[in-house]
Amino acid sequence: MTLYIDADACPVKAEAERVATRLSIRMVLVSNGGIRPSANPLVESVYVGTGLDEADRCIADHAATGDVVVTSDIPLAARVIERGAAVVKPDGEELTSRNIGTILATRDLMADLRSADPFRQGGGRSFSKSDRSRFLDVLDRVLRRGHVA
Repeated sequence: MTLYIDADACPVKAEAERVATRLSIRMVLVSNGGIRPSANPLVESVYVGTGLDEADRCIADHAATGDVVVTSDIPLAARVIERGAAVVKPDGEELTSRNIGTILATRDLMADLRSADPFRQGGGRSFSKSDRSRFLDVLDRVLRRGHVA
């Protein structure tokens, strides 16, 4: 089992490392650079090119059944779920084969709505302490479930 982190904009790298260390699970931080490597022997940093979706491609090519991926990227989540990996978003939402289709469709619909109205303002809600707490809970549960299986 490996825990892959889509690391460039991930707000919960330190939390993921704490959980991985406690459970003695290998963790791979995949980024385009600018992420300081960890001294933790369980944590590996993989730096990919700066091209569009290079980190996503690397994670999708390596994640497999039994692995866990932390990402907010919905298309990446769909790809790794198809390969048998589990996905946890930084806000603690677990993405599965049962919900990824609806989430992808909603994402596409929202992109269409934004492109139809260029003056539409607003973004997602801000990342909160409760998101961080929920992430820790869900990641621990998902990793334990896979670690025992």
